[in-house]
Amino acid sequence: MKSRINLFFFVGFLLMLASCGTSKSMRHQPEISQYNATKPVVIKQSDSVFISGKNSLLKNKQGLWELYVEGDPLEIGLNTGALSDSLLKNQEHIFFSKIKDIVPSKFQQRLLRNFLKWYNRKLYSNVPDEYQVEIFGVSQYTSNDFENIAPQYQRSLYLHAAHDIGHALQDLALVGCSSFAAWGEKSEDGNLILGRNFDFYVSDAFAENKIVAFINPKEGHQFMMVTWPGMIGAVSGMNEQGLTVTINASKSKIPLIAKTPISILTREILQHAKNIEEAIAIAKKTEVFVSESIMVGSANDNKAVLIEVSPKKMDVYEVPNSNQLICSNHFQGEGLKDEKRNQLQIANSHSEYRFERMQELFAENPKINPKIASDILRNKNGLKNVALGYGNEKALNQLMAHHGVIFKPKEKLVWVSANPYQLGEFVCYNLDSIFKERKMNAITSFQEVNLDIPKDPFLETVSYKNYQKFRIEDDKIDLYLKNKESISPEFIANYQSLNPDYWVVYYKAGLYFYQKKEYRLSQVNFEKALTKEITTVPDKTAIEKYLKKIKRKLQ
Repeated sequence: MKSRINLFFFVGFLLMLASCGTSKSMRHQPEISQYNATKPVVIKQSDSVFISGKNSLLKNKQGLWELYVEGDPLEIGLNTGALSDSLLKNQEHIFFSKIKDIVPSKFQQRLLRNFLKWYNRKLYSNVPDEYQVEIFGVSQYTSNDFENIAPQYQRSLYLHAAHDIGHALQDLALVGCSSFAAWGEKSEDGNLILGRNFDFYVSDAFAENKIVAFINPKEGHQFMMVTWPGMIGAVSGMNEQGLTVTINASKSKIPLIAKTPISILTREILQHAKNIEEAIAIAKKTEVFVSESIMVGSANDNKAVLIEVSPKKMDVYEVPNSNQLICSNHFQGEGLKDEKRNQLQIANSHSEYRFERMQELFAENPKINPKIASDILRNKNGLKNVALGYGNEKALNQLMAHHGVIFKPKEKLVWVSANPYQLGEFVCYNLDSIFKERKMNAITSFQEVNLDIPKDPFLETVSYKNYQKFRIEDDKIDLYLKNKESISPEFIANYQSLNPDYWVVYYKAGLYFYQKKEYRLSQVNFEKALTKEITTVPDKTAIEKYLKKIKRKLQ
């Protein structure tokens, strides 16, 4: 990872020389003269209820924020920003503090800023005007603490490409999602059902304030999406027509310039398509800058397809004569599956493993319903139910998801997971009742309480409590390794006992003993790691290389 990041900054340094073209992008503002730019007045009823005219934001008992906004793009943006003001500022601080953790050097931070200015110089020209205006409205409520990075609007625009840049630089392990769909004989009632885990991980704090947004735009379809403060793009959502979108990153070459962020493309599909044909038409006209699988489900078609996009190609994939669809992080369609990067992704990553695990769980469950879908999304074991250790990216539930979501498009029902990860209650919402029967004066939760799916019993187990302790100790051992500090045998024994099936606890102990030139103990731990399910082929290869070095040193 370190070499990849250093290469990134080196490229940024070279491209900084060409950054004379960035001044235009830094001055660019969307055209808002045809809109009413008056900032809304927000009434704070309590710490968890905020109202602005017909718009509202409230926190439900499960800890999910429920946002309702309506109007033209600027009204939606301004009301979203005004209602979520404190959440928005907090989210920016969380995100940029994470960048500082990854890139502690101020010199490299400057290189990164200059690289992003150059890299995103044409970003605004690839975002539809309505979304530029909405982002502008939201940006009026962002923090003033990060003007050294970019002005408010440009900074907010840049953040909509964070998902794309994150998986272009996939060594940062920001993304690794799983999704599935079933209909016809594979669904309990014959109607389409979809489930997905959105494994976009920045930090635990980043996922604390999840927003379930209900948007009533002046143009296009009413829709909901699961998001976070400041994000107007769609990563998981469904519209009033029962059309759903979810995104799964695929292996991507680092492009030379930003185009349309995937979440903006999927937002456009969500807002302006009523069926699969219209979704495909929108995708065909859009240039993207990374590779992505977009799962589109449609009540009108009662099926789902994958729109597979890359900077150079687009393909539509569905399994012939099948009533199910499964997606992890590699392409499956004829147009893109044989590309070298995709084949390397299948061979070296955990994508194929998770794909096969979903197939296995689908075979074990002949009829998929919302409860079974939640069980699949929460599954922590590997193939043939092998114990992977908690937090292993080979699991469907990697204990890192920003959210899990389940859709029943025909019924306009959606279930969104409450914290932590997808372990909390899956809170149910009915889009028809929210958009058609909403009582403007009753500021109460939109959820369909009787249809909620209970929290995962795993939350009450000793194993979960040990996993929480493990994460704390895991951060400590990383710091010890970085600073080459001494670690007590008791610490290592306790660390490994907290998550005994996870290969990482033996790998890091092996690294520690290798640093200390205690090669026998290092060998024992590396060999123990090899008996576990190691996440990727490169990880396994790295351990095998250490063992070869140890063998030579012991001769």
